[in-house]
Amino acid sequence: MDKSRGTLQKNVLQGLTVREAMRRQIISLPAGAGFDRCIRALIKYKVNALLVTGHRQEALGVVSKTDLMGAYYAGLPLTTPLQDIMVGPPRFCRADDSLDAALDVMRAHRIHRLYVEEEQGGQAAGVLAYPDIVGLLYRYCHRCDRSILRSGKTGADLAEHLTVREVMTPGVEAVAESAGLAQVMEALAAARLAAVLVRDETGLPVGVVSKTDLILAYLHGLPHATPARTIMNFPVQDLPQDEMLALAVQQMIFSDIHRLFVYKEDHRDIVGVLSLSDAARFRSGACRACLTSRIKI
Repeated sequence: MDKSRGTLQKNVLQGLTVREAMRRQIISLPAGAGFDRCIRALIKYKVNALLVTGHRQEALGVVSKTDLMGAYYAGLPLTTPLQDIMVGPPRFCRADDSLDAALDVMRAHRIHRLYVEEEQGGQAAGVLAYPDIVGLLYRYCHRCDRSILRSGKTGADLAEHLTVREVMTPGVEAVAESAGLAQVMEALAAARLAAVLVRDETGLPVGVVSKTDLILAYLHGLPHATPARTIMNFPVQDLPQDEMLALAVQQMIFSDIHRLFVYKEDHRDIVGVLSLSDAARFRSGACRACLTSRIKI
């Protein structure tokens, strides 16, 4: 490898700050708002959590889809105020903090987002989540002259690029299409996943149920015994395990989805899941030339 090119590639991703990746739109609701308003806001803005605020707009806590799924499982009324289930106080970082330091905090506390604190403190000026990080790093990689996303990359050019198999989370959690929503929620909670695969009686993957589907079921008042087939999304969005990671990330970004299921030999043989969090761990489609400088999660 050309030494000057290797140095350039390393320097491109050094020194990134939270400011460069964070979103400045804060989705929030007052502590007294009900679960129904929260679900509608999460769906409308396509986010996984929102900030709960006090009378002076100070940040009090966070309510995520996971929290709402737990409330659904527990049978809490949709009119229950967010303050009853919020997790707090929120974790903050500064806009000028390094991106890798922010990711270390996320990993250490097993959280999926950090809020960015205003200079005077107490209020949020932005939010940093895994999809934001992947989007930023994807743009950096897209501009690189080694990028697989450019035309004419074949054969030896592909050898240095990571495949989905190297990055995915192996194994998959699945339920029968006749399984009740309570069983689906139990499977998600036990495996700490955001979605489960749904199989028919022959074992064929026929759909996916996510936390988004479950909180919508909550909003619509569906009973826990409702079969998974009623709310599942189909067809299953999947890809082969030997697909290039950069192309898989591109597919997720352009399709506005957070995960793809991964198969080995054919579509029946699902062997893992690739999420945006997995992609962030290996720097959003970066080739092996970048691995020495990758941001570790």
